[in-house]
Amino acid sequence: MHDVNMLRGVDLNLLVVLEALLSERHVSRTASRLNMSQPAVSHALARLRHLFGDSLLIRRDGQLVPSTRALEIAPALTEALRQIREVLGTGGFDPAREKRTFHLAMSDYGSAVILPSLMKMLRLEAPKFDLVVTQSSRESMLRQVLDGDCDLALGVFPDLPERIEAAQLFLEHFACLADREGLESHDCLDIGTYLTRPHVLVAMKGEANTEIESALHACGHSRRIAVTLPHWGTAARLIHGTDLVLTVARKALAPYEHDPNLVVFEPPFSISPFPFVQVWHERRGSDPAHLWLRKAIASVSMSV
Repeated sequence: MHDVNMLRGVDLNLLVVLEALLSERHVSRTASRLNMSQPAVSHALARLRHLFGDSLLIRRDGQLVPSTRALEIAPALTEALRQIREVLGTGGFDPAREKRTFHLAMSDYGSAVILPSLMKMLRLEAPKFDLVVTQSSRESMLRQVLDGDCDLALGVFPDLPERIEAAQLFLEHFACLADREGLESHDCLDIGTYLTRPHVLVAMKGEANTEIESALHACGHSRRIAVTLPHWGTAARLIHGTDLVLTVARKALAPYEHDPNLVVFEPPFSISPFPFVQVWHERRGSDPAHLWLRKAIASVSMSV
């Protein structure tokens, strides 16, 4: 009888709010996800704190951080709500009706490769999904995912912190771009000519410690970087009419494959391909909308 009386005092909608709050760790994003007002979410959080006798989410450095109690109940809460949805027949997720805003982090390379096909799919299958895309360094993207400021980050992440999950989207290779007139009737450069040319480097922080430099150093070489910039698309536009050489991910050069003024060719040295992945925090792993978006990104990545 005690259990029955206890359950009578629990509003299951509060538990749904708590599940979203623990995932989003942000009142306004929780409100957007649940189609509620921010005051309503704040009021629900106050009731949850009273119900559990715990602060549940603590504001620290401008962010909501789960309490120890909240972290303890999170797995059981997710499983309990999953079973309730299954019993009530509301477990089916319909992307055509779901209204969500997702925050994605990626470079302009990732945006150019993934977003055109992804947006076509979203407009057809999930028209109420909105995307907010930002660009920053690898370290910053991972921090945003850890802090809950970002739902997904797409890019190259050799080292992942704990609680971050990843899925490979495709394996990318490097290619070079140069002005056709400077190739002297050849469609490539040998290693000697490559090293005498000035180069364009794409790097977020201006550092020269990239996969390309590591590969060159491994065979005893180095190159001169004439210009460093953070934009993949702009880098390619610097090549025509100059002696500059650009070495980047091959998919970034797809628009120039048939340009009569430019030549795309293999690097004249060995450089390993790299996995392009999407990463997310494990706390979002069971979110049906998040899972659907990850599968959509994986699907469009197969054809890029």
